[in-house]
Formats: sequence, C-alpha cells, structure tokens
Amino acid sequence: MKYLLAAVAVLVIALGVAGIVLGEADDSPGLQLLGAVLVVSTIVYAVRTVRRGR
Repeated sequence: MKYLLAAVAVLVIALGVAGIVLGEADDSPGLQLLGAVLVVSTIVYAVRTVRRGR
C-alpha cells in the first residue's frame, strides 16, 4: 500500500510540475497556481502520512 501511495504522489507531483511549466509557456497564472497547489498539497499529504505511520 505504501508503494501505491508513493507512486500516486509522484504522478501527482509530475502533473503539478507540468501544469506550472505549461502555465508559464501560455502565460496563464491560474494554471501555474493549480500546479503549485497540487505539488504543495501532495507533499504535505505525504509528510503527514509518513509521520502518522510511526
């Protein structure tokens, strides 16, 4: 189960980074914000999950 959560987290972070990059290319601040929110929220969720597992 941990590996599945890690794989999903990596995919969501990659999607967020792609949103930031594509938003910058298109000069779209909304897409950049959504990408940043995806990345930050995924990292926060992953850290909380790891800390609860201890």
